[in-house]
Amino acid sequence: MAFETLQVEPRGSVTVITLNRPSALNAFTVQMGNDLQAAVNGAAESGARAIIVTGAGRAFSAGGDLREMQRIAEQEGRLEAFFDKPLQLLNDCVLALRKAPVPIIAAVNGPAFGAGCNFALACDLVIAGESARFSQAFVNIGLSPDCGGTFILPRLVGFKRAAYMLMTGDPIDARRAEEMGMINAVVPDDELMNEALKLATRLANGPTAVMARIKELMETTVNNDYAGQLDNEHKAQLLSGQTGDFKEGVAAFVEKRPPRFTGS
Repeated sequence: MAFETLQVEPRGSVTVITLNRPSALNAFTVQMGNDLQAAVNGAAESGARAIIVTGAGRAFSAGGDLREMQRIAEQEGRLEAFFDKPLQLLNDCVLALRKAPVPIIAAVNGPAFGAGCNFALACDLVIAGESARFSQAFVNIGLSPDCGGTFILPRLVGFKRAAYMLMTGDPIDARRAEEMGMINAVVPDDELMNEALKLATRLANGPTAVMARIKELMETTVNNDYAGQLDNEHKAQLLSGQTGDFKEGVAAFVEKRPPRFTGS
């Protein structure tokens, strides 16, 4: 399926989704929101066992497309329209990433600002090229954050660091983001996609049905207590224990050979 604002490339069990508005630094539009939801959901439904999201050109994403949002507000004659459909679509995209039953890796190839930053952080794992930068740029235009930034960022870097980023909008480089626990790894720019594909392939060859349950458990732990999370783990493990991958994993352990997982 062809998309207006994305490039989607299946590479075996891994699907690479590239935000493809390089002249606008891959700023999110309504069309991109629709395309992105369809691409993420379609990749999982068509058998992809891991997904990589990256950006075309010199940026990952500069965030929401303010020019389009202003046009929408002017056309509808009300300021609220500026935040209606565009923002709801971005929120839906974030939830699509979180709910996808396969691991998703953000390969951040340049600036990830505003919604672009929070979109990257919504992915399960984040690898950045050395030239990548991250910014909660909303405050610079007098706007409060969206796309889950106030949810995920404090949990990754702590409340004081998050407050500084959110209140100043100051960008940080990839090395600093790694030190703060925002992202998983930094690699040379020219090795970014190779490293992302290497990791995605490793995950795709793993027990991806179990990884989907890990994603679900990590979502519930945020608002759960210790006993409640132990109960959730118990229920998830009972389901995992009925999978073919668990049987294969045990057999491989006993037979002292690498497991051959199928994601089922």
